[in-house]
Amino acid sequence: MNKRDFPRVHFYDQDFVEIYDRTWAWIADYWASGEAGSGLEKTKFFQYPGSGTLDSVEQVFSSFFLVYSNRIYAASNGLDALYGLQDESGAIRWKYDIATGKPIVTPENPEGIGLPLFAWAEHNLYHKTANKKRVKDVMPALMKQWAWMEATFKCENGLYKVPVSATGLENSPRGKAVYLSDWNAAMAMNALYLSALGDILNDKEASFQFKRSYFSLKTRINSLMWNSDDGFYYDLDANEKQVKTKTIGGYWPLLAEIPNEDRSERLIAHLKDPAVFGTEHPFPSLSADNPAYDKKGGGYRGSVIPPFTYMVIKGLEKYNQYELARDCAIRHLYFVLDSMYQNGDQKPTVWEAYQPQNEGKAIWAERPEWPRSQFLAYTGLSTVALMIENIVGLYISLPRKTVDWIIPNLEIMGIENMSLKRNMVTILSNKSGRGWEIHMESEKLYYFTINVLGKKKKTLPIPSGKCSMLIDKI
Repeated sequence: MNKRDFPRVHFYDQDFVEIYDRTWAWIADYWASGEAGSGLEKTKFFQYPGSGTLDSVEQVFSSFFLVYSNRIYAASNGLDALYGLQDESGAIRWKYDIATGKPIVTPENPEGIGLPLFAWAEHNLYHKTANKKRVKDVMPALMKQWAWMEATFKCENGLYKVPVSATGLENSPRGKAVYLSDWNAAMAMNALYLSALGDILNDKEASFQFKRSYFSLKTRINSLMWNSDDGFYYDLDANEKQVKTKTIGGYWPLLAEIPNEDRSERLIAHLKDPAVFGTEHPFPSLSADNPAYDKKGGGYRGSVIPPFTYMVIKGLEKYNQYELARDCAIRHLYFVLDSMYQNGDQKPTVWEAYQPQNEGKAIWAERPEWPRSQFLAYTGLSTVALMIENIVGLYISLPRKTVDWIIPNLEIMGIENMSLKRNMVTILSNKSGRGWEIHMESEKLYYFTINVLGKKKKTLPIPSGKCSMLIDKI
């Protein structure tokens, strides 16, 4: 095996494989560094060509697919660049000018706050790289940022108050919302993963501190933001009254493990309903039954935005909804593929946002420059991360030495030449004369869990070298 190649995916639909391969080829042009004196000149990080900014949301989401590059592309460089620009106060702003290293803020968002997602990204990196030293190195920056957000945005009622733009849903029609369900749920998720990072370091004090913060915020979100009649988490106005607008941000609580089983079922039901979030292209940024919904997208009034699609799908996994997650990932990727050659274009193009009911990029009449083309910080989540994790169905944890393969139906598919630290692994399913067979090749021992159709589940130690197993014999 060539250790300098990207992992190869195998899937019965060759178009899926082709867009996966194209993404890795495109990414070669997406690397930049800051100018001398900016504090960003020492390393190259993933960046949209010509944007001139280091964007924390883009860096977080791009890390989820760059981590699958077999270390050809550094998944953590952009995150490290952001930590390097952290203020004395602990603040890490949403965006920085890469020429100067100065934060970019707006009158509406003077603190430059974005979604608090670093701990989620670092937890994912740890499970894909098993680099415990990195967790130790970044934890002080994450704790300092947490303390700044607590001091700056936390209110007496225990909820956080930030501008609507901080949620990434810029022109979402959220009325007089003050306490935003998505940002508060993301902050709860931040606490949940900070506690998990504390556990990795065996830091009992940090683990307990953040677990307590998580449960405190979870209780407030459940008691104040959940609407039992509508089965949804809503924003609150200044008087803590619910603002009944269903946005895709209402699904951050799934990823933060906030709803109980009954509530999660009601929340997930909306994802299957074509009148709410179950549109042909899942999932619109605003529910289809809202008067302000725009079937062409209208910015964040209906557009399908890949990082929010990824967030919902990862939330579905938390509640073991793997089949629905896979079905939605496949439908989403078909729309991405069907939108690649719009208006007779010869050059394949992927987009920052898509229409929810037709193929094609989203349309925002007031902003003709939006969505951006070839915006891989977002679309790479669809073409690489969802491809490996949900369509092929592989879940990897290097610290645990485990690979879980969840296959809802038997197909010719798998992955070849994936680097698990210093171990190259190949896992492929094929139909032979003896029935469905899984072939594996590895340089070192790991533990392989196969879950077929939700009916057969088995964990086996896979020795180094080549081996195979028959599904019927499991």
